[in-house]
Amino acid sequence: MAFGGTQPPYLNPAIPFTGIIQGGLQDGLQITISGTVIYSNGNRFAVNFQTGYNDNDIAFHFNPRFEEGGYVVCNTKQKGSWGPEERKMQMPFQRGCPFELCFLVQSSEFKVTVNGNLFMQYSHRVPFHHANTICVTGAVQLSYISFQPPGIWLASSAPINPMIPPMAYPTPTYPIPFFTSIPGGLYPSKSITVSGTVLPSAQRFYINLCSGRDIALHLNPRFDENAVVRNTQINSCWGSEERSLPRQMPFSRGQSFLVWIMCEASCLKLAVNGQHLCEYYHRLKNLPAINSLEVGGDIQLTHVQT
Repeated sequence: MAFGGTQPPYLNPAIPFTGIIQGGLQDGLQITISGTVIYSNGNRFAVNFQTGYNDNDIAFHFNPRFEEGGYVVCNTKQKGSWGPEERKMQMPFQRGCPFELCFLVQSSEFKVTVNGNLFMQYSHRVPFHHANTICVTGAVQLSYISFQPPGIWLASSAPINPMIPPMAYPTPTYPIPFFTSIPGGLYPSKSITVSGTVLPSAQRFYINLCSGRDIALHLNPRFDENAVVRNTQINSCWGSEERSLPRQMPFSRGQSFLVWIMCEASCLKLAVNGQHLCEYYHRLKNLPAINSLEVGGDIQLTHVQT
């Protein structure tokens, strides 16, 4: 489900994977790949940003190789011909270990971050907007590929503090409970994403959108009740619970998840793993005052975008 023009993520894509980047690469677009390096399928994997479904034109080829101590090859292919290789003689990935790989498109280069640390920059050799497809191959298993478009906070018809960009925390490990601010508070078209992994023995976890000591949205998956409870707390008093869902419990013990929360004028729209979950109508009406996020319970967080 797309929220406010945001491309929904690709969930658990089978490798090799090729998928369209809606609107192509743009200055400010961030693409995040969450996965694990596996022991089979050879000693390499690759991420290509290319034109269409064939590989004749690849704007950026990112190719970790677990050979000769480990290194990463980067290159560009034009009309079927590779250019000169750029090699980074470091290996930020480990076999059998999860990773979060982020590509930030900028006007002059790609910035590549691995597990929250800047790994390298790759200067554009061709116009990056020609690339409209992402292709992933090799020795990886992926949880998701997500897209954070530039200027999403400017998309509101009546934005509050529209020049405040969203906060991003690409750190692979977070303290639980986790607290952070929501810059500018909520307003129509504002989106928030939270991704992580449910612990194998999980009973419950929660995502709270807060206004001071009040909780505007309490999203509370309960594995001990096989329910996803939504509620609001005002002046330390809980309101009436909402539990109905259009489909089965979308969270699973031991599995990764991606929660999208999209603010509209009358309600919050919630999606899990790219599928619509429910709508939650605002009980606290002062949206800009809903300006903090709290996540806790039986999960490991991997990414938060407010």
